Amino acid sequence: MAKTVAAKLVEILIQAGVKHVHGLVGDSLNGIVDEIRNSKEIKWIHYRHEEAAAFAAGAEAQLTGRLAVCAGSCGPGNMHLINGLYDAHKSNAPVLAIAAHIPSEQVGTSYFQETRPESLFRECSYYCETIASARQMPRVLQIAMQHAIGQNGVAVISLSGDVAMEKMENEELEHPLFVSRPAIRPSDGELQKLAQLVNEAKKITLLCGAGCRDAHDELLALAGKIKSPIVHALRGKEHVQYDNPFDVGMTGLIGLSSGYHAVEESDLLVMLGTDFPYKEWYPSKAKIVQIDIRPERLGRRCKLNLGLTGDVKETVKSLLPFLEEVQDASFLEKCQERYQDNRKNLLGHAQPVSGKPIHPEYLTRILSEQAADDAIFTADVGTPTVWAARYVDMKKGRKLIGSFNHGSMASAMPQAIGAQFAFPEKQVISLSGDGGFAMLMGDILTIFQYNLPVKIIVYNNSSLGFVAMEMKVIGMPPFGTDLKNPDFAKMAQAIGIRGIRVEESDGVEAAIAAALAHPGPVLVDVVVNQAELSMPPKIDFEQAKGFGIYMLKQTLKGDGKEVWDTISSNFLSK
Repeated sequence: MAKTVAAKLVEILIQAGVKHVHGLVGDSLNGIVDEIRNSKEIKWIHYRHEEAAAFAAGAEAQLTGRLAVCAGSCGPGNMHLINGLYDAHKSNAPVLAIAAHIPSEQVGTSYFQETRPESLFRECSYYCETIASARQMPRVLQIAMQHAIGQNGVAVISLSGDVAMEKMENEELEHPLFVSRPAIRPSDGELQKLAQLVNEAKKITLLCGAGCRDAHDELLALAGKIKSPIVHALRGKEHVQYDNPFDVGMTGLIGLSSGYHAVEESDLLVMLGTDFPYKEWYPSKAKIVQIDIRPERLGRRCKLNLGLTGDVKETVKSLLPFLEEVQDASFLEKCQERYQDNRKNLLGHAQPVSGKPIHPEYLTRILSEQAADDAIFTADVGTPTVWAARYVDMKKGRKLIGSFNHGSMASAMPQAIGAQFAFPEKQVISLSGDGGFAMLMGDILTIFQYNLPVKIIVYNNSSLGFVAMEMKVIGMPPFGTDLKNPDFAKMAQAIGIRGIRVEESDGVEAAIAAALAHPGPVLVDVVVNQAELSMPPKIDFEQAKGFGIYMLKQTLKGDGKEVWDTISSNFLSK
């Protein structure tokens, strides 16, 4: 029996295990949307902005490891997907984007809403093609899905609305999506070279990233055998930190000094499943080895002594028999002691103060303490990511995602929506900056429309805080970073969502407890200290000089209050 292209497309998506299509309707999508409406096996999730839909699809894909789908109508509709798709692609999330197109006979005529989807999406995808005929659709769709799931990234199909409504015979290319996860490891000869470097080294540090997913036990076995501290990159936090006696924290700008020194003082750095991009945080003298499943990533951040292609779990498992047991644990113990000192210092920063304002560190600590053991956290870029990296304790089962590679504002709430649809039974908490929340604030209406029990915690410092800090570090007074915010809690209440506003520390614990206990969506508007600094683990001369110039400029300008607030908030009260 003949079916429409749209009907066959939806059927194939269902066969591939797709549960949701995140998007915003438009006439060029009508054929597909109507087929989803008639299906009990796949749901259309309606957003107020396509960018939010793309972020949500990326979150679903990251958290489940399965193909997720988003869609936008022709022209401006699918263009709005681009930023969220960039984030998904750079986060290695298998996402299929359906970019509807103008009527096929009008392509190339500067028709209303005409764009060039193949050109627009090429840079944020592994595959981007236009379906020009009914008979072509199953094959192109199959290829697109295989690219997305096989390469862990974005694939895009462009489909005109009239082509979607064409009839086609039910005989085209009917086979399932092939999901293959081969075990890849270096050869024994390569492993012996690596083992020689490890066996000859005296102070070895492991730097672990997102590629260490599912390798927790193997990493601990490796660290235990060679008495190595484990440092994690931000995206490695959820895979490495929990139940780990060798953990010494994160390195990088938002990391800890214990992580920085463990890397800097090593004589061999072993990078496992990380593409850590900041060359200034690599060791100045150590030999460096990198192991990654993607060979194109080897050596692109620093000079390597050895680069090996392989899955971290399989590679470490195969490497262990080649290694000698290390007896001297002095380097590890030194790193562990430094880490414990760091933890005490962090805890000292995360305390309540009388009156106003609230320390964001304290807010994040309370969130971490009260959240479920398998909670999913999403974090906006900027200071919410800093506090999440330092204060959210990644127990086994917890997840933390954000725009950690692409670095886009406004990702936390849309990603929380995608996470909640993927895991309706789990607690999902959005750590939203006031700037990021406001940017895609309209999709709080999506949360309201579906009554999703997402908990939105707004870090309300009336500022683009991280940008302001970057200005201060180079000696500039912040400009264009102030935000005049409404009472977000009252706004939520007007929408029909429970809203709680907290302005003093003594209200934080009760507010968070009430929010997490509430069965539906909640927005907690927390007024946090604007003068809070996220101190990096090392400060170079230029940074200190720049910050000193900023403080001097503010004093000479007569803004002594801001200078005093900065000093008292970050040094005197802690």
